[in-house]
Amino acid sequence: MKRWGLIVALAALAVPEVATAQNGCITAPEAEAMTLVAMPDILRETGRVCAARLPANSLIRGNGTLIAKYETAADQAWPSARAAIVKLSDPAIDTLLQSDYARPLLTSLLVPFIVGRIGLEDCGTIDRLVTQLAPLPPRNMASVVVTALQYLKTEKARGRQVAVPDLPLCTNGNR
Repeated sequence: MKRWGLIVALAALAVPEVATAQNGCITAPEAEAMTLVAMPDILRETGRVCAARLPANSLIRGNGTLIAKYETAADQAWPSARAAIVKLSDPAIDTLLQSDYARPLLTSLLVPFIVGRIGLEDCGTIDRLVTQLAPLPPRNMASVVVTALQYLKTEKARGRQVAVPDLPLCTNGNR
């Protein structure tokens, strides 16, 4: 299951460690928006962490068009992600999240925690996954991440030993 490490790590941002959820769960599109917001920083930091293990021409080590593509998508996803964070916490937090500093602060706190879970032995697999998924639009990549988390969460509920965070993703019936 280590091959799913990046996918799990990327999606772990889908649910920040905030107060008890008001509505109990977030939908897949909300989780995807939250994932998109974190993707540029996750990719950038993963490239930094894995730099010694990957060739110089590795896609994940570059700061070129891949990161730029995700930065644009993150900007577009922020309003939906912010609404999902408010949904999981308290409506009063919405005012704080409207600050220009909120998004960078959230990602700067969470990204090291997520990327810190990546084993250096997994860098090659992560680079391969990112390279294979790079042609997808960012929203599709976020969907892949969230779908993988939903699958792993289901497997964990069936009693399989799966290292997946306990995410408040709504079941398919609650999308």
